[in-house]
Amino acid sequence: MAATSHAATTDATATAATALGSNWYAAAPYLMPLDNDPPDPGAVMDATGLKAFQLAFILAPSGGGCTPTWDGTDPVSSDTSVAGVISEIRAKGGDVSASVGGYAGTKLGQACGTPAATAAAYQQVIDKYQLKAMDFDLEEPEYENTTAVANEIGAAKILQQDNPGIYISVTTPGTSAGTGWFGQQMLDQAKADGFTPNAFSIMPFDGGFNGAASQTAALTAFNQMLQSTFGWDQATAYAHEGYSGMNGRSDSGEYFYQSDFQTVLNYAESNHMARFTFWSVNRDRQCSPPDNNGQTSGSCSSVPQGAYDFTKYSVEFAGATPPTTPPTSPPPTSGTCTAAPYSATAVYTGGDEVSYQGHTWKAKWWTQGEAPSDGGSGVWEDEGPC
Repeated sequence: MAATSHAATTDATATAATALGSNWYAAAPYLMPLDNDPPDPGAVMDATGLKAFQLAFILAPSGGGCTPTWDGTDPVSSDTSVAGVISEIRAKGGDVSASVGGYAGTKLGQACGTPAATAAAYQQVIDKYQLKAMDFDLEEPEYENTTAVANEIGAAKILQQDNPGIYISVTTPGTSAGTGWFGQQMLDQAKADGFTPNAFSIMPFDGGFNGAASQTAALTAFNQMLQSTFGWDQATAYAHEGYSGMNGRSDSGEYFYQSDFQTVLNYAESNHMARFTFWSVNRDRQCSPPDNNGQTSGSCSSVPQGAYDFTKYSVEFAGATPPTTPPTSPPPTSGTCTAAPYSATAVYTGGDEVSYQGHTWKAKWWTQGEAPSDGGSGVWEDEGPC
């Protein structure tokens, strides 16, 4: 199904989007436009020189079905909020990519029956916002599901064929070996389908990592996996390899500082890698107190920093020079989560509260091992940002 222009186009796409160079889509950091206390994207652009954002996340409806929604709750078909964000970004000469999947919620690859049906759902997003880029963020539990991964990779190939010139990235968890068994299964599926995206990216965090050296070692190992899977030489593998980091304190308590980002950026540039991004712009501001009492937040970094310090590394990767003058209005700091951080090994019963990704969540009944989200079994109630 080829991309078309519809009469019912929203304000965000009333004028056809002008595609940026692929280096900007490759450098676009993640932004949740509807959650985690989103900053004003125009202010971020002014402060950093950024031109592209990776908007997250497109999911299946929490109530079931094979239609695209934002975060499982806001249908793309009737959206005006994200369309307004896109309009603001494009009015300032920028653009967006949409990221599908992520850690929480039900993914369209799980809900749609075939690659074609999955692609048709994503094509609605491309048409609605006149997208020139899309990211497939394949994480658990979806990437542990062979059928779901086949649907996602098959859909990515269909979208690539039906939307000439679209920038497509595939993002998957990282390990010290590059990526794990399920990540290799995803690469094997892509090889079987004859699908090559602009970048295969790993997320070297939340897996026992410790600073930049462990991340660059994982990127080197992943390069070797790409070589062995696709028969590429080292340079070709790097030209299809990407990095997706997490700024500040990770979900599992690892710390990645500005110096770590600089080291990984140097590695990415010296090896001519295809992508350098991070999670997330929402978190690219200092907490109050700066260490956030040793907790991870979805809306601040939990490390000392200036406004949008980490975003500037993406700007450098894209080939631009970030401005040196700090923003006149510093970004708002996030409130501190008072509930204990969620633990995958803890047992929770009805009424127990936890903090997770900058929000407070309350368990409705007994649960263990199911991360807080609006989807899943429905055991968690989102009580809002901390």
